[in-house]
Amino acid sequence: MATNERSLTRREREKLRHRAEILQAALELFARDGYHNVSMHKIAAKAEFGIGTLYSFFRNKEDLYKALMMELAQKYHSQLNAALEGPGDEVERIRRYVSVKGELFMENINVVRLYFAETRGASFNIKAGLDTEIRAMYRSFLERLAGVFASGIKRGLFKDIKPYYLAVAIDSLTNAFLFCWLDDPKRHPYPRNAEMILKMFFEQIKIG
Repeated sequence: MATNERSLTRREREKLRHRAEILQAALELFARDGYHNVSMHKIAAKAEFGIGTLYSFFRNKEDLYKALMMELAQKYHSQLNAALEGPGDEVERIRRYVSVKGELFMENINVVRLYFAETRGASFNIKAGLDTEIRAMYRSFLERLAGVFASGIKRGLFKDIKPYYLAVAIDSLTNAFLFCWLDDPKRHPYPRNAEMILKMFFEQIKIG
């Protein structure tokens, strides 16, 4: 149990557990049937809670979906930042970022599929508000990643290329390989391709 959870009362811990169970049930239904084909009553039945319990946590289905997506985004943001802030020089920290990003993507594939499937629909009316918050986290992360490149440039590890563009480039490259994996995992295994990504990238920017 996390340190902050140990400071909660039993009732508060129980509420957190119920919320997590509701979100998990919703994810399973959304992933199987699609967002628009799932009702709050279906989620309540799947989670084995009364419908009133769901509404005590979430105003409506859109609110529940947004909570689900934001939890994933916050998890990504926290763990990718931790990868960049860990031990090692700039090369090792970028290597760790590429690896951790792949692990997060694959571990949360149901949420990833759901997000991209639903937000492509123009009629999905919570898209704008949700994307605004996620984009803000994404921009913040890119700036942190750019800071690692800037540090590497200053220490003579990388060529003097605009750090933000380097951050965008490696983020886009990892995304491309992850979507190849999503399309055909056997043909495009990301763990093996992660080394290819790093080799391709570092051959272009490393000094010496």
